[in-house]
Amino acid sequence: MAVTAPLDADATPFSLVTLRGGARAVRHAAGEVMHPSVGPWAEAQALYVHQSRLAQLLEEPGDPLVLHDVGLGAAANLAAAMAAARALGPARRRPLHVATFERDLRPLALALGDPAGFPFLAPIAAGLARLMDGQVWDEDGVRVRLHHGDVLGRLDEAEGPADLVFFDPFSPRLNPSLWTPEALGRLRARCRGDGAGAALYTYSAATPTRVALLLAGFFVGVGDPIGDKRETTAAATSPARLTRPLDRRWLERWRRSSARRPHGHPDLPLDELEARLLAHPQLA
Repeated sequence: MAVTAPLDADATPFSLVTLRGGARAVRHAAGEVMHPSVGPWAEAQALYVHQSRLAQLLEEPGDPLVLHDVGLGAAANLAAAMAAARALGPARRRPLHVATFERDLRPLALALGDPAGFPFLAPIAAGLARLMDGQVWDEDGVRVRLHHGDVLGRLDEAEGPADLVFFDPFSPRLNPSLWTPEALGRLRARCRGDGAGAALYTYSAATPTRVALLLAGFFVGVGDPIGDKRETTAAATSPARLTRPLDRRWLERWRRSSARRPHGHPDLPLDELEARLLAHPQLA
Protein backbone atom coordinates (compact mmCIF):
# COMPACT_ATOMS: atom_id res chain seq x y z
CA MET A 1 0.00 0.00 0.00
CA ALA A 2 1.03 3.62 -0.51
CA VAL A 3 1.53 5.97 2.43
CA THR A 4 0.52 9.53 1.59
CA ALA A 5 2.75 12.43 2.64
CA PRO A 6 0.92 15.41 4.17
CA LEU A 7 0.06 18.10 1.62
CA ASP A 8 -2.51 20.89 1.46
CA ALA A 9 -5.32 19.37 -0.63
CA ASP A 10 -6.50 22.86 -1.60
CA ALA A 11 -3.16 23.67 -3.20
CA THR A 12 -2.86 20.75 -5.58
CA PRO A 13 -4.60 17.48 -6.42
CA PHE A 14 -1.22 15.75 -6.18
CA SER A 15 0.74 14.38 -3.24
CA LEU A 16 3.82 12.23 -2.73
CA VAL A 17 3.54 8.63 -1.57
CA THR A 18 5.91 5.87 -0.55
CA LEU A 19 5.22 2.59 -2.34
CA ARG A 20 5.40 -0.80 -0.71
CA GLY A 21 8.90 -1.38 -2.09
CA GLY A 22 10.15 1.94 -0.73
CA ALA A 23 10.13 3.99 -3.95
CA ARG A 24 8.55 7.42 -3.93
CA ALA A 25 5.85 8.32 -6.44
CA VAL A 26 3.21 10.94 -7.20
CA ARG A 27 -0.44 10.31 -6.35
CA HIS A 28 -3.51 12.06 -7.74
CA ALA A 29 -6.26 12.94 -5.28
CA ALA A 30 -8.62 10.67 -7.23
CA GLY A 31 -6.51 7.73 -6.06
CA GLU A 32 -4.27 7.03 -9.04
CA VAL A 33 -0.53 6.66 -8.46
CA MET A 34 2.10 7.21 -11.15
CA HIS A 35 4.18 4.03 -11.62
CA PRO A 36 2.37 2.24 -8.78
CA SER A 37 4.13 -1.11 -8.92
CA VAL A 38 7.91 -0.72 -8.94
CA GLY A 39 8.24 3.05 -8.80
CA PRO A 40 9.04 5.63 -11.47
CA TRP A 41 12.76 4.97 -12.03
CA ALA A 42 12.55 1.17 -12.33
CA GLU A 43 9.56 1.43 -14.66
CA ALA A 44 11.20 4.09 -16.81
CA GLN A 45 14.32 1.97 -17.24
CA ALA A 46 12.60 -1.36 -17.95
CA LEU A 47 9.38 -0.46 -19.72
CA TYR A 48 10.50 2.49 -21.81
CA VAL A 49 14.28 2.77 -22.25
CA HIS A 50 15.28 -0.91 -22.21
CA GLN A 51 12.25 -2.22 -24.09
CA SER A 52 12.56 0.44 -26.79
CA ARG A 53 16.27 -0.38 -27.27
CA LEU A 54 16.94 3.34 -27.02
CA ALA A 55 20.69 2.97 -26.52
CA GLN A 56 21.05 0.67 -29.54
CA LEU A 57 18.97 2.99 -31.70
CA LEU A 58 21.14 5.93 -30.68
CA GLU A 59 24.26 4.01 -31.71
CA GLU A 60 22.91 3.58 -35.24
CA PRO A 61 24.19 6.29 -37.59
CA GLY A 62 21.64 8.60 -39.12
CA ASP A 63 19.52 11.67 -38.60
CA PRO A 64 18.51 12.75 -35.09
CA LEU A 65 16.36 10.23 -33.25
CA VAL A 66 13.07 11.94 -32.39
CA LEU A 67 11.37 10.86 -29.16
CA HIS A 68 7.89 12.02 -28.15
CA ASP A 69 7.57 11.74 -24.36
CA VAL A 70 3.82 11.96 -23.75
CA GLY A 71 3.25 12.63 -20.07
CA LEU A 72 6.35 14.18 -18.52
CA GLY A 73 4.93 13.70 -15.04
CA ALA A 74 7.81 13.44 -12.56
CA ALA A 75 10.26 13.22 -15.50
CA ALA A 76 11.39 9.64 -14.82
CA ASN A 77 11.16 8.60 -18.47
CA LEU A 78 13.03 11.71 -19.59
CA ALA A 79 15.69 11.14 -16.91
CA ALA A 80 16.14 7.53 -18.04
CA ALA A 81 16.44 8.58 -21.69
CA MET A 82 19.01 11.21 -20.77
CA ALA A 83 20.98 8.70 -18.71
CA ALA A 84 21.14 6.36 -21.72
CA ALA A 85 22.29 9.16 -24.02
CA ARG A 86 24.90 10.43 -21.57
CA ALA A 87 26.26 6.93 -20.99
CA LEU A 88 27.05 6.63 -24.68
CA GLY A 89 28.56 10.08 -24.98
CA PRO A 90 28.25 12.37 -28.02
CA ALA A 91 31.00 10.58 -29.97
CA ARG A 92 29.16 7.24 -29.94
CA ARG A 93 25.61 8.31 -30.73
CA ARG A 94 23.56 10.26 -33.17
CA PRO A 95 21.66 13.32 -31.93
CA LEU A 96 18.57 12.82 -29.78
CA HIS A 97 15.68 15.29 -30.03
CA VAL A 98 12.96 14.98 -27.38
CA ALA A 99 9.53 16.58 -27.43
CA THR A 100 8.04 16.14 -23.97
CA PHE A 101 4.38 16.95 -23.33
CA GLU A 102 2.75 17.88 -20.05
CA ARG A 103 -0.31 19.93 -19.13
CA ASP A 104 0.38 20.12 -15.37
CA LEU A 105 3.88 20.67 -13.99
CA ARG A 106 2.91 20.32 -10.33
CA PRO A 107 3.90 16.61 -10.11
CA LEU A 108 7.37 17.53 -11.37
CA ALA A 109 7.63 20.38 -8.88
CA LEU A 110 6.68 18.00 -6.07
CA ALA A 111 9.27 15.46 -7.15
CA LEU A 112 12.00 18.10 -7.42
CA GLY A 113 11.13 19.17 -3.88
CA ASP A 114 11.94 15.67 -2.59
CA PRO A 115 15.51 15.01 -3.79
CA ALA A 116 15.96 12.05 -1.46
CA GLY A 117 12.85 10.38 -2.85
CA PHE A 118 13.61 11.15 -6.50
CA PRO A 119 17.42 11.01 -6.74
CA PHE A 120 17.33 10.27 -10.48
CA LEU A 121 16.26 13.87 -11.08
CA ALA A 122 19.45 15.37 -9.63
CA PRO A 123 21.58 14.79 -12.77
CA ILE A 124 19.04 16.59 -14.95
CA ALA A 125 17.82 19.25 -12.51
CA ALA A 126 19.47 22.09 -14.42
CA GLY A 127 17.89 20.97 -17.69
CA LEU A 128 14.49 20.61 -16.08
CA ALA A 129 14.79 24.13 -14.70
CA ARG A 130 15.37 25.40 -18.23
CA LEU A 131 12.31 23.53 -19.50
CA MET A 132 10.11 24.84 -16.70
CA ASP A 133 11.34 28.33 -17.52
CA GLY A 134 10.15 27.93 -21.11
CA GLN A 135 13.60 27.44 -22.62
CA VAL A 136 15.07 24.75 -24.86
CA TRP A 137 17.48 22.35 -23.19
CA ASP A 138 20.51 21.71 -25.46
CA GLU A 139 23.32 19.41 -24.38
CA ASP A 140 25.95 17.61 -26.50
CA GLY A 141 23.62 16.79 -29.37
CA VAL A 142 20.56 16.24 -27.15
CA ARG A 143 17.76 18.76 -27.53
CA VAL A 144 14.68 18.76 -25.30
CA ARG A 145 11.61 20.95 -25.73
CA LEU A 146 8.71 21.04 -23.30
CA HIS A 147 5.28 21.47 -24.90
CA HIS A 148 3.28 22.68 -21.93
CA GLY A 149 -0.48 22.38 -22.23
CA ASP A 150 -2.99 20.06 -23.83
CA VAL A 151 -1.09 17.39 -25.77
CA LEU A 152 -3.49 17.32 -28.69
CA GLY A 153 -3.28 21.08 -28.98
CA ARG A 154 0.53 21.02 -28.93
CA LEU A 155 1.23 17.94 -31.00
CA ASP A 156 1.54 19.66 -34.36
CA GLU A 157 4.14 22.12 -33.08
CA ALA A 158 6.50 19.36 -31.97
CA GLU A 159 9.40 18.16 -34.07
CA GLY A 160 8.57 15.09 -36.10
CA PRO A 161 8.12 12.54 -37.33
CA ALA A 162 8.69 10.61 -34.11
CA ASP A 163 10.84 7.49 -34.12
CA LEU A 164 9.80 6.55 -30.58
CA VAL A 165 6.84 7.40 -28.37
CA PHE A 166 6.83 6.90 -24.61
CA PHE A 167 3.08 7.05 -23.95
CA ASP A 168 2.74 7.54 -20.21
CA PRO A 169 -0.14 9.87 -19.31
CA PHE A 170 -2.58 9.24 -16.50
CA SER A 171 -5.13 6.52 -17.19
CA PRO A 172 -8.28 6.84 -19.33
CA ARG A 173 -10.24 7.45 -16.14
CA LEU A 174 -8.33 10.64 -15.31
CA ASN A 175 -7.18 11.61 -18.79
CA PRO A 176 -9.88 10.26 -21.14
CA SER A 177 -9.21 12.50 -24.13
CA LEU A 178 -5.76 11.02 -24.85
CA TRP A 179 -6.75 7.36 -25.05
CA THR A 180 -9.40 7.44 -27.78
CA PRO A 181 -8.77 6.10 -31.31
CA GLU A 182 -9.03 9.67 -32.59
CA ALA A 183 -6.34 10.99 -30.23
CA LEU A 184 -4.07 8.03 -30.86
CA GLY A 185 -4.69 8.46 -34.58
CA ARG A 186 -3.37 12.01 -34.36
CA LEU A 187 -0.32 10.68 -32.54
CA ARG A 188 0.08 8.00 -35.20
CA ALA A 189 0.03 10.67 -37.90
CA ARG A 190 3.05 12.30 -36.24
CA CYS A 191 5.03 9.04 -36.24
CA ARG A 192 7.53 7.90 -38.83
CA GLY A 193 5.97 5.71 -41.47
CA ASP A 194 8.96 5.14 -43.73
CA GLY A 195 12.00 2.96 -43.21
CA ALA A 196 11.81 1.00 -39.99
CA GLY A 197 8.84 3.06 -38.85
CA ALA A 198 8.16 4.17 -35.30
CA ALA A 199 7.39 2.33 -32.06
CA LEU A 200 5.18 3.29 -29.12
CA TYR A 201 5.29 1.84 -25.61
CA THR A 202 2.75 2.20 -22.82
CA TYR A 203 2.06 0.65 -19.43
CA SER A 204 -1.54 -0.22 -20.26
CA ALA A 205 -2.43 -3.73 -21.40
CA ALA A 206 -6.18 -3.12 -21.25
CA THR A 207 -8.25 -4.43 -24.12
CA PRO A 208 -9.83 -0.99 -24.82
CA THR A 209 -6.32 0.47 -25.11
CA ARG A 210 -5.20 -2.13 -27.61
CA VAL A 211 -8.42 -1.78 -29.60
CA ALA A 212 -7.98 2.00 -29.70
CA LEU A 213 -4.40 1.62 -30.96
CA LEU A 214 -5.50 -0.78 -33.69
CA LEU A 215 -8.28 1.56 -34.80
CA ALA A 216 -5.76 4.41 -34.79
CA GLY A 217 -3.72 2.57 -37.41
CA PHE A 218 -0.97 1.06 -35.29
CA PHE A 219 0.18 -2.52 -35.36
CA VAL A 220 -0.13 -3.71 -31.76
CA GLY A 221 1.71 -6.29 -29.69
CA VAL A 222 2.38 -7.53 -26.17
CA GLY A 223 4.89 -5.45 -24.22
CA ASP A 224 7.29 -6.52 -21.50
CA PRO A 225 6.04 -7.24 -17.97
CA ILE A 226 6.79 -4.79 -15.20
CA GLY A 227 6.27 -5.37 -11.49
CA ASP A 228 2.92 -7.07 -10.94
CA LYS A 229 1.80 -6.41 -14.53
CA ARG A 230 2.28 -9.54 -16.62
CA GLU A 231 1.96 -7.56 -19.84
CA THR A 232 2.23 -4.01 -21.13
CA THR A 233 1.66 -2.88 -24.71
CA ALA A 234 3.93 -2.15 -27.66
CA ALA A 235 2.67 -0.60 -30.89
CA ALA A 236 4.37 0.34 -34.14
CA THR A 237 3.80 1.77 -37.58
CA SER A 238 5.53 -1.28 -39.07
CA PRO A 239 4.80 -4.86 -37.97
CA ALA A 240 8.53 -5.62 -38.13
CA ARG A 241 9.04 -3.52 -34.99
CA LEU A 242 6.92 -5.91 -32.89
CA THR A 243 8.36 -9.03 -31.28
CA ARG A 244 5.01 -10.38 -29.99
CA PRO A 245 2.22 -9.05 -32.21
CA LEU A 246 -1.41 -9.66 -31.33
CA ASP A 247 -2.86 -12.44 -33.46
CA ARG A 248 -6.13 -14.25 -34.09
CA ARG A 249 -5.90 -15.85 -30.65
CA TRP A 250 -6.08 -12.38 -29.16
CA LEU A 251 -9.09 -11.71 -31.39
CA GLU A 252 -10.84 -14.75 -29.96
CA ARG A 253 -10.15 -13.52 -26.44
CA TRP A 254 -11.44 -10.09 -27.47
CA ARG A 255 -14.73 -11.68 -28.59
CA ARG A 256 -15.15 -13.13 -25.07
CA SER A 257 -14.14 -9.92 -23.30
CA SER A 258 -16.60 -7.79 -21.35
CA ALA A 259 -14.68 -4.64 -22.37
CA ARG A 260 -14.45 -4.86 -26.14
CA ARG A 261 -15.02 -1.24 -27.13
CA PRO A 262 -12.22 1.33 -27.38
CA HIS A 263 -11.90 4.17 -24.91
CA GLY A 264 -14.32 6.98 -25.59
CA HIS A 265 -16.82 4.90 -27.55
CA PRO A 266 -19.13 3.12 -25.10
CA ASP A 267 -21.93 2.80 -27.68
CA LEU A 268 -19.98 1.69 -30.73
CA PRO A 269 -21.88 -1.25 -32.30
CA LEU A 270 -19.89 -4.42 -31.76
CA ASP A 271 -20.54 -5.76 -35.24
CA GLU A 272 -19.16 -2.57 -36.75
CA LEU A 273 -16.16 -2.71 -34.40
CA GLU A 274 -15.41 -6.33 -35.29
CA ALA A 275 -15.58 -5.51 -38.99
CA ARG A 276 -13.07 -2.70 -38.51
CA LEU A 277 -10.71 -4.95 -36.57
CA LEU A 278 -10.95 -7.69 -39.19
CA ALA A 279 -10.09 -5.12 -41.85
CA HIS A 280 -6.84 -4.29 -40.07
CA PRO A 281 -3.89 -5.89 -41.93
CA GLN A 282 -2.61 -7.34 -38.67
CA LEU A 283 -5.77 -9.37 -38.08
CA ALA A 284 -7.03 -9.93 -41.61
